[in-house]
Amino acid sequence: MFLQIFIGSALMLITVTLAGLAAWVMEWSFSKVHFWLLREPHRPKLLLVVVVVALWALTMVTLGVWIWAGFYYELGVFPTLETAVYFSLVSYTTLGYGDVILPAEWRILGGMTGAGGFLNFGLMTAMLVEALRHVRLGQLQAHRHH
Repeated sequence: MFLQIFIGSALMLITVTLAGLAAWVMEWSFSKVHFWLLREPHRPKLLLVVVVVALWALTMVTLGVWIWAGFYYELGVFPTLETAVYFSLVSYTTLGYGDVILPAEWRILGGMTGAGGFLNFGLMTAMLVEALRHVRLGQLQAHRHH
């Protein structure tokens, strides 16, 4: 049980750290084009921000799923990489079909996979909202000053 909690906590920390680092890079990138984003036309640039952040979120989900799947596969929990990826995706997204389940000695990790995905989805949602809010408020402020 404690091994599962340790592994699950480490994987959650790894995926959150990677998402945080990627968010930092994205924020840095947006800061480089900040003044361009504030110039007219605003709406296409806001759409571009949505697309970039959505691609970042998709990348973070994909990376998180592959990290969990890699550990499941390396631990020998599933016989194939495809099964490990499938289980990780279904658990990470908290969909939880239940058609593929963990052996009893690893079942705590299933819940931790879901908790890790839930935590990362929260982070990604916050980043999407913050990026849109920051850019849109900047655009409105720039528009008022003209």
